[in-house]
Amino acid sequence: MGKTSTSYLKAGIEEYVRRLAHYVTFDIQYLGDFKNAKNASENQQKTAEGRTILSSINTTDHVILLDEKGQEMTSVAWSQYLQRKMSSGIRRLVFVVGGPYGFSEEVYSRANGKVSLSLMTFSHEMVRLIFVEQLYRAFTILNHEPYHHQ
Repeated sequence: MGKTSTSYLKAGIEEYVRRLAHYVTFDIQYLGDFKNAKNASENQQKTAEGRTILSSINTTDHVILLDEKGQEMTSVAWSQYLQRKMSSGIRRLVFVVGGPYGFSEEVYSRANGKVSLSLMTFSHEMVRLIFVEQLYRAFTILNHEPYHHQ
């Protein structure tokens, strides 16, 4: 939800998206912020954001939520997780970052899984950078390249 407006985070995201192109077709779809969020309850905001998220997902997509309640894993385990997903015949794997209050129940119901990047809380802009870096790291691990050190 929302765009990345902080310039150094935007530059970092663009760098890792560029690097990912070497391994996989990848793009980021930014969904518009919820209008009148200041006047809406947390539940109203999650519901409206959930409708926006669900309208951008195809019925055949495999959807993974980036969620604090999701599965935590090391970078190596993350690369193995991605390998299993890619080897399973999934046509399009979609990772979703929610709004500031998380996801609506409808989005949780639609999801095929949840992954946590950390028990800590990060801004949505920072999550995007951390996620694309970890995605890139996973591909370098899978390809036995020297980016990741154990």
